[in-house]
Amino acid sequence: MTERSGSGDGTRGPGRTVRTLAAASFLNDMGSDMIYPIWPLFVTQFMGANMAVLGLLDGLGDALVSISKAFSGYISDRVGRRKVFIWTGYLMGSLSRVGYALSPAWGWLIPFRILDRSGKIRSSPRDALVAEASLDSNRGRNFGLLRSMDHLGAVVGILLAALLFSYLGYTRLFLIAALPSLAASALIIIRIRERRALKGESSPRISFGRLPRSLKLFFLVGGIFSLASFSYSFLLMFSLGSEIGEGGVPFLYLIFTATASVVSIWFGKLSDSIGRIPVMAFSFLLWIAVCLLFLFHAGLWMIIAAFVVYGLHKGSLEPVRKTIVSELAPDDMRASTLGGYQMLIGLAALPSSLAAGIIWEMVSPGAPFVISIVLTLASLLLLMVMWGVRGRGASS
Repeated sequence: MTERSGSGDGTRGPGRTVRTLAAASFLNDMGSDMIYPIWPLFVTQFMGANMAVLGLLDGLGDALVSISKAFSGYISDRVGRRKVFIWTGYLMGSLSRVGYALSPAWGWLIPFRILDRSGKIRSSPRDALVAEASLDSNRGRNFGLLRSMDHLGAVVGILLAALLFSYLGYTRLFLIAALPSLAASALIIIRIRERRALKGESSPRISFGRLPRSLKLFFLVGGIFSLASFSYSFLLMFSLGSEIGEGGVPFLYLIFTATASVVSIWFGKLSDSIGRIPVMAFSFLLWIAVCLLFLFHAGLWMIIAAFVVYGLHKGSLEPVRKTIVSELAPDDMRASTLGGYQMLIGLAALPSSLAAGIIWEMVSPGAPFVISIVLTLASLLLLMVMWGVRGRGASS
């Protein structure tokens, strides 16, 4: 399918394929995170929408991400191709930012949000490439490197937004943010080589029934936790009610993104050594800590601490869950299974963010955090059941 450049060197670091994917991820996230820190303000203040609309847009985006990942993973396995989905996805993200820049009202954001999040067709084929270019001894590290470069690109994007926004405003900043993803698309086209599928090569038999019991249970864990973990936009908007003004919102986004960038590769390596499930369980506990810090915050420094812990949560969660899925999935269904998992957690994110927005408006800003804690505890319990199903000796 693809050349396994560097896949056999467990001691010499990631090969060309992983390095290229990491560089492209850096560029794309640099562009996307030039706008994400100001996205809640753009929607609610510049476009005049309320919190329920913000929740709808974010939840709709997450749901579309999930569908696009599942679709592309399935098709990628069927046709024996990865590369085309990756560069096309980056290109779609670039075009969507041009659309955001030119939208005259919030209703116009919907089709471009669809285009933006549908660009995630790149994710499952890209993750399958990373898994295929790795050994069991370095797969967690390689996924950690990918997420680290994602977050590092986000840090650079946030800093650029902070420096340029007051001079450029929303429209010109969004147009400039389209350029890095365009460069990422070109990088994939030039640097990733892919062998042609053999004529007559049989397609895999893709069936949910082929998945092991432990992986099916992990799907359930992921779905419940996605109902608990609403969009980061709510954390940023909640902070506006404390000592943080509008100017401090990008700073908070920078804190958690920089933290995740620093720790992602470390948590990936940790999962290689102590096992995947213990690291996953720790990430759930960190999310509970985030919710408690927001519920009982007593000043600016506790809000800052909450975003540091949120960064630790993201840095520990994202690499390990992809590693778990990629290792438990049948080899010929890897992209399909990664996409199916992302579809599940993404579809769960739509009612999560929408419900959080409605509960925020109708009950109180703190109510979504309380519900989230309960659902996260349920996810943690099921994760422990999964660990028992697999046996401690197979936890990695």
